[in-house]
Amino acid sequence: MPPRPGLSKAELEIARIVWELKNAGVRQIFEALPAGRDIDFTTVQTYLRRLEEKGYLNAKLDGRNRVYSPKVRPQTVIRETVGEMVDLLFGGETLPLMKHLVEERRFSPDDIDQLRQLLDRLEGGRDEK
Repeated sequence: MPPRPGLSKAELEIARIVWELKNAGVRQIFEALPAGRDIDFTTVQTYLRRLEEKGYLNAKLDGRNRVYSPKVRPQTVIRETVGEMVDLLFGGETLPLMKHLVEERRFSPDDIDQLRQLLDRLEGGRDEK
């Protein structure tokens, strides 16, 4: 299967709403936009059509309304998008991305504990091999 075209920031915003709602018409998606988001109804329709054409959403008619649902799982899109970003910004190397996130973002004590548990689990899996 050829790779899907990437998503713009606005398309990703609309896709996230559809992932959350599961099945929704344009009106529901439009109304789910964050308060103060300056985007009109027809623009939401345009983004939904693009997402369908790019292979991210399914659409079916329910009477006169189109109902959209996810065609691709969010985790798949995250994996593909992060992979593209790692390739583009870090030459395919993941450690520089991790260092950047750790050094530039704020981590709560809970975040640090979860990260430590993940690293311990990964290191433990290495010992079993």
